[in-house]
Amino acid sequence: LFRAVVDAVGGDAKVVAGTGTYSTEHSVDLTRIAEKAGVDAALVVTPYYNRPPQSGLDAHFRTVAAATALPVILYNIPSRTACLIEADTLLRLAREVGNIVAVKDATADLNTAARIIRDAPDGFEVLSGNDGDTFALVCLGAAGVIAVASHLAGEHMREMVELIAAGDHAAARKINDRLIPLYKGLFVTSNPIPLKAALEMSGQPVGPPRLPLVPATEAEREQIRRSMVDAGLV
Repeated sequence: LFRAVVDAVGGDAKVVAGTGTYSTEHSVDLTRIAEKAGVDAALVVTPYYNRPPQSGLDAHFRTVAAATALPVILYNIPSRTACLIEADTLLRLAREVGNIVAVKDATADLNTAARIIRDAPDGFEVLSGNDGDTFALVCLGAAGVIAVASHLAGEHMREMVELIAAGDHAAARKINDRLIPLYKGLFVTSNPIPLKAALEMSGQPVGPPRLPLVPATEAEREQIRRSMVDAGLV
């Protein structure tokens, strides 16, 4: 899969491979495989299910980062993993591990994100991991977003981020306001169920989700379709 995406992109964009699992050894193996496949960076999620302590998280991410020359983006999403990288742990890794270069922040904790943006070393980036938090986080100094909605509204989201960087917050807010229905519509049920349905509706038949995820119901599809209409995408 990593090689197929790298070949399909052909150097026209950066490829970030998700290589994190609940096993450090497996995460190392996947990261090395991704590096050999030619990806540009690795996205390493917090170990799920086993809920390691902060010392375990520190050791896990150091071990994965030491196994590769790739830039490593940490993925902090406690709502899905039941595991949080605390700010002190994250900042220590950012300062001490040279190829840990960013965090995808899906904590919905703007106060802590603001502290990380303020205290992180130069070159370390905070990226929004929740579409609906992107406007606020970028206003606080985040570098951008790894987004669900960007599959459908990537140009709009890029414009929003660029406008904030240019200081035109009012124009950026107008874009964000227009996209809020889409942010909500793409989370009417577990992702990527809504996203796959939305892509199909937009003329990109990407196929059904794999079990245990199931296709969107007709009622969910109508909610998703309406969100695309309200966002001006249909």
